Amino acid sequence: MKASVGDRIIIESRREGEPVRDGKILEVRTEDGTPPYEVEWSDNGHISLFFPGPDARLQHFEHKAGRSSR
Repeated sequence: MKASVGDRIIIESRREGEPVRDGKILEVRTEDGTPPYEVEWSDNGHISLFFPGPDARLQHFEHKAGRSSR
């Protein structure tokens, strides 16, 4: 998994009836885009360091060069 700042990370529900969780990647701590990522979660605004598991996927967005990561 390789992400960029501004991408959306989506965590699929493990149980029926549980909501999907998602967040915006605020910081990628490696040069090659691999985890861990600093993520702001959309459900509560909490920011955490996140190491994605097999239930995670990325939604990539086109990023403009020169924009700040925050």
